[in-house]
Formats: sequence, C-alpha cells, structure tokens
Amino acid sequence: MSAAVPDIVSRLRRAVLLRRAPAWLLAVLPWLILGVPLAALLALAFVLADAYRLVRRVDNCWPAWLDDCVPELEDSSRLLADAATPLARLQQARLIERASTLLDRAALTRIAARYNGRALPLGAISMVLAALWWFGHHLPQGRSQVAVPQALAPHAGALRVSLHVTPPAYTGVKPFDSAPRDIQVPAGSRVSWCVEGGASKDTRARAIELSNGQSLKASPCVEWTATESIFWRWYGTRYTLRVTPDEPPRITLTTPKDMLTILSESTTSVALNADVTDDYKVAKATLHLTLARGSGENIRFSDREVPIDADADLRTRKLQRRWTLKELGMEPGDELYFFIRASDNAEPAHQVQSPTYTLRLPGPVAESEDTSAVPVLVKPESLRSQRQIIIDTEQLIADMKQNPRMAPDTVRARSEAIASDQALLRRRYGQFLGEESSLFGGAEHDEPEHKGKDGQVDVLAEYGHAHDQAENATLFDDATKKVLRRALSAMWDAEKALRAIAPRTALPPEYTALDAIKQLQQADRIYLHKTAYAPPPIKEEIRMSGDVVGVKPYKREQDAAPEAAAPSVRALLTALGNDQPLPALWTREALDFLRERVADDEQRLAAQRAVQDVADGCVQCRPVLRAWLRGALGEAPLNLQAPMQHDSGFARKLRGEQK
Repeated sequence: MSAAVPDIVSRLRRAVLLRRAPAWLLAVLPWLILGVPLAALLALAFVLADAYRLVRRVDNCWPAWLDDCVPELEDSSRLLADAATPLARLQQARLIERASTLLDRAALTRIAARYNGRALPLGAISMVLAALWWFGHHLPQGRSQVAVPQALAPHAGALRVSLHVTPPAYTGVKPFDSAPRDIQVPAGSRVSWCVEGGASKDTRARAIELSNGQSLKASPCVEWTATESIFWRWYGTRYTLRVTPDEPPRITLTTPKDMLTILSESTTSVALNADVTDDYKVAKATLHLTLARGSGENIRFSDREVPIDADADLRTRKLQRRWTLKELGMEPGDELYFFIRASDNAEPAHQVQSPTYTLRLPGPVAESEDTSAVPVLVKPESLRSQRQIIIDTEQLIADMKQNPRMAPDTVRARSEAIASDQALLRRRYGQFLGEESSLFGGAEHDEPEHKGKDGQVDVLAEYGHAHDQAENATLFDDATKKVLRRALSAMWDAEKALRAIAPRTALPPEYTALDAIKQLQQADRIYLHKTAYAPPPIKEEIRMSGDVVGVKPYKREQDAAPEAAAPSVRALLTALGNDQPLPALWTREALDFLRERVADDEQRLAAQRAVQDVADGCVQCRPVLRAWLRGALGEAPLNLQAPMQHDSGFARKLRGEQK
C-alpha cells in the first residue's frame, strides 16, 4: 500500500469525527455545567464508544464511499487498498495522483455529511434530560433547604456558627470542635452551638432548630445533651447529628462449644477459652463456677468466682486457660456449671451474663433403674428389668447355638415370653409419655367396675382416656422426653424381633434401650439460676386497715380495643389528606407520635424532615408526612372479646321496641 493511501484514510476519519463533534459536545457539556459527575462520565463513555464505532466504519467502508461520491475514480477505489499485480500497482499510482487532486477538504466534508449525519438528536436528548434533572432538583417540593425569612436574610452572611462536642468521660474520647457538618457523637455527649459575629441582637437570627421540635437560642452559646439522633437546621441548611449508643459487653465462649460436655474417664484437664469485648472499656469480667456433688436429695453445691485479668487493650479481656480436674475440684460423678459475667464502665454500667455451660464427669453406673429422673412406680414381681431381658435373650441365643435341634415350639415359647416381658416394661415407661395402652392389658388384671348412681355403668370412666393430664404435660422437660422416646422406640424394635423368633436381631435394640435408661439414671441433677424476687414494700400505715381506696381490680376490660392513634393524630391525618387547615400545635403531636412509633433512626429522621417541610409551608410534602403517620400506626389492634349484646324479649320491651 502506498504512503498516500493512509493519508487519504486519516483525512476522511478527521472529517467524519469533526462532523459528529457538535453532537458529542451537546451530550457532555450540560452535565458538566450542572456539576453531575456521574452523568458526565456516562455521557463521555457514550462519546468514546461512538467515536470508536465511527473509526471502525471508516476503515471498513472508505473505498465504497469514494466510489459513490467521486465518479472520476471510475469505481476503482479498491485498487487503492489492494494492488497485487504490477498492472494493478500502475493503476493504483494513477488513482492516487487523481485522488490527491479530487479529494480536497470540501469533497471529504461532503462524504462525511452523506454517510454520517450530525446526530443532533443525541445531543438534544441529553440536553432535555439535563433540563429535567435541573427542574427536579430546584422545584420547592422535597428540598433539603428551605427559604430563609426575609427578616433574617441580612444577618445570614454576618453570623457564624460552630460546634463544640464534649463526650462522656468514661468513653475516653477527647472533646473536639467542628464546623457545621454531619457528625457522629457518643450517647450522652454535650453538644454546644456558639454563634459569633453580626451586630443584630435578634434572637430569631441565632435560633438552632432541632428535628425533635426544640428551638435553641444561642446567646452566644447553647448546650444540648445528645440522647437521640437528630438533625439541626441553620438558615435553611440541615445537618445530621447521629448518636452512637453505648453497647453492652459481648461475651464469646470458644471452648467448649457445646452447652453440655460429657468428659471421658481418662480426661485429666479441660480448656476454657472466652473473649469479652466492649466498645470503650471492660471494667470487670469474672468466671463463676458451681460444682455439684452427690445424687438424689444429697446434692451439695459449692460456688467459686475467678476474675479475668485485663489486657493491654482495655476494650478486651481474654480467658485462655487449661484447668486440671484437681484445680476444678471435680471427681467422678460431679458436674461443673460455669458462666461469665462482665460489665463495662458506662454510667450506669451495663452488665451481661453468658449462658450456663455444663461439664459432666460420669461416675460408676448404679445397677438400679429406678431414679429420680423417672417417677418411681411400684414394680410387681412379674415385671423384669431391661438388663434381665438382655440376659434372657443372650441365654436363648446361646442355647440355640449349643443345641441347633431345639424344638421350634420351645424356641417360640421362650422368645414370646421375653417379648411379653419387653412389652410390659415398654408400657411401664410409656405411661410417662401419655401412651394409651395399659400397664398389663385387659386380660392380665381385673378392672374395678365403674358404676355411677343407681347402679348404672360409668361409660366415660370405663372406656375413656384422659389425654391432657397436667402431670404428663409438665412433669418432664424436652430432653428427658427425647430420651424416653428413644428408649421406647428401641423396646418396640426388640419386641417385634422377639415375636418374629429372631432373638439375634432383638439384641442390639435391647442394648440401645438399656443405654437410654442409664442416661436417665445419670440425669438426676438439674441446675437453675437463682432468681430473686423483690416484693413491693408494704405500707404499714394501711396494713390490715380495710382501706381499699386506690386498689385496682384484677378484672381486665376487653370489651373495647385500644385506640391505634390519639384523636389529635387522626384529625391531623384527615387534614393532611383533604388539604384542610392543620390543627393547632400539630407539630408537637406529630413529632411525639413519630418518636414513640418509629424506632429506626433513619426512618425517624426522614419523618421529622417531612414534619419540618410541612411546617415551612411545603404543600407538596403533605402526602409524604401523611404516609409516615399512617405507616407508624401499624396493624389494627385485635379485639379479644366482642361486646356483649342481649337481644331477648325483655330487653326489646325495655328499649321500647315492638316485635
């Protein structure tokens, strides 16, 4: 390719880009003037993409464009791009000489105009969007700055306001000064606004308006204690003051992870690891240990408190220690309950306590199966224990192995006898979960006749069954019931296998049932936190005097549901919805209602902005405030009891109505 060909292509590119440049300028310039960086960057990215597309189009289509727009080239522009033979190169040289004369600036401009318009609609669209954005941010509705009263306008430029924040001493944060801006302070900080400059003594010019309805007069300074997040307004400009509440200490127990840890017989030491953190300072952290020893009614408790040492960082305390069982005082059969209690240096201090964890060191297993975890039932002589059932099953298996030719009737009789014993034991434990089967069945014991008056049979007493016995519902906790269900399920499996003359299959579930019963034996100790009850003081001057003045009855009135909002709030909602004049003192009612019902700081601040805008005369802000008030109402209260209505003949006659 001759050196003149790239020059022709580059001149054509330049002409095309210059043709499109005004549209690109109209697309980017409005956003730069309005100062919207994001929109300007998006418009610039579109301009670069469009320019890249045009350059690629010129590189691919310039021979066809020259053939269409310059007839003197005789449709031979392809030779300018590719001349493989000597004859083609000769023709290419002639075309280059002719094109140099024909392709002047005017010809290139005509080519660019024919195949690439100015794309002015793109620039127009960008200008329309920019105009809409400007109008949307400069109309009265939704503005964050309100008009300054004319009486105060001359003093706005002369007065200056500054902030001085003094955090509480326990936080350790130093006092600081700040210009008017959004700041974040700890809860309980003292915030001072100081107004300087200006010769006017008008108190309205020095007023600091808070979002909670307060108006502070700075002469020259005024102080406010930060108890909640607010925004304050100075000459129409709002600044947010966020209050960070003091969080209570956080306790994280890393070892052990389970609430109940059963130690093995070979255990000699136990690791206790925990982290206590606070946002300012952990004033005190202690490990409380309670050792339980004994069983049944002979259980002794011993308490001990171990302080957790402070670290270099006052905001954290760590417990990382491995205790030997001798240091903990644990012996086989003992249980150790421990928890961590921590407090910070706040005023007043926050005190938290972790859940209670249990370390259990199993002791020797007792042979008896009657424990305090399962209520003792008078056991007849025919009722065999689970261990005896296992012994009988193993003996049957051994006899079958020693005498393979044992009579089938004998095997069946012995297997069914063991199954009957297992069924009786299952019914015994099943009573405590509300099973409907009786202990011995109807054929094994005599039921007394249930006779009512006049010798009639009491059908309900004879054939009925109580499903809602209070003892069954409250006697056991969920963990004990879970163990009982596991034991009953295993007994069911063993019984089915024994009745199917498969004693080998019945042996594993029998051992499972025995393990569950052993677990119930060891669970005869329950630890609960001591909860102190402080009764109200008794007034000795009216004690036993019979004076009932001021005594509230125990009867609860449920005829009428509580009101969702006060009548003043309902009147405000009606006025906002119908564009009516607002009630007197409506701002205080609205602010108190929103502070009571809206807990989230961001939502409460947005609702308070709406209150302030409506108070400043923003008519378009009324629907916004009404939406906040309606959202704060929540769900309608539930009427638990309908009003009693008597509609009898006597009542109608009493009301004077005719039937």
